Amino acid sequence: MDVQLSKDQMMGYDRSNIVFTPDGRIIQVEYAKKTVKRGSTAIGISCKDGVLVVVDKRNDDNLLASNFTEKIIQIDDHIGTAIAGVLSDGRMLIEKSQVKAQQHRVTYGTKIDVKSITAGICGEKQAYTQFGGLRPFAVSIMVAGIDDKPRLFVTEPIGTFYEYKAAVIGEGADEIKNKLVKGISKTLSIKKGLSLSIKLIRNFAGKDFSTDRISGFYIYLDNPVFKKLSEREINNAS
Repeated sequence: MDVQLSKDQMMGYDRSNIVFTPDGRIIQVEYAKKTVKRGSTAIGISCKDGVLVVVDKRNDDNLLASNFTEKIIQIDDHIGTAIAGVLSDGRMLIEKSQVKAQQHRVTYGTKIDVKSITAGICGEKQAYTQFGGLRPFAVSIMVAGIDDKPRLFVTEPIGTFYEYKAAVIGEGADEIKNKLVKGISKTLSIKKGLSLSIKLIRNFAGKDFSTDRISGFYIYLDNPVFKKLSEREINNAS
């Protein structure tokens, strides 16, 4: 039986990140999810020849330097990330992941796998929903990389993560996801995936779209090295 809470009753539960409502919700985590939905759009696709992430680095301040609107960060040679939500939250989590990746390389002499990086991020997120005096991380991080195959994960504010063939986070995620499902296939290449992703972002952004808003990265399966999208690659795919 669902328990319906009034607005006044709900206020008592949204002051803590460790208290469940009678219907099993953590209100502060739900607020964090709403913040993610207001973040920049990021599309990730696990392609036949590698993995691709395309981001709308939306900038509402024309006086802001473009490098301060970047939403993609490299973790290791074979792993990259995209952030939707509070950037400072995402950067903190990713900086810890960068250290973890380097420690693994020094200790074991091998590259860390993509799932271990993702699980580490979510372990940190989950801890912030168990101890008082903290707030949940208001960010979703898309983690893309190459192990023996392309891997694409998305982390949630509560600390869960899922692996996807294709995924969307940030503003317009639900709308874009419905159209993305119709465009992906097992034979989709990075090149075609880039054209598809830019098309979906253009359709969502409408008259405000320009290629200057697009950034991203790709990692090929046969040469697993993180590469940022160049201006030429973006323009050719648009």
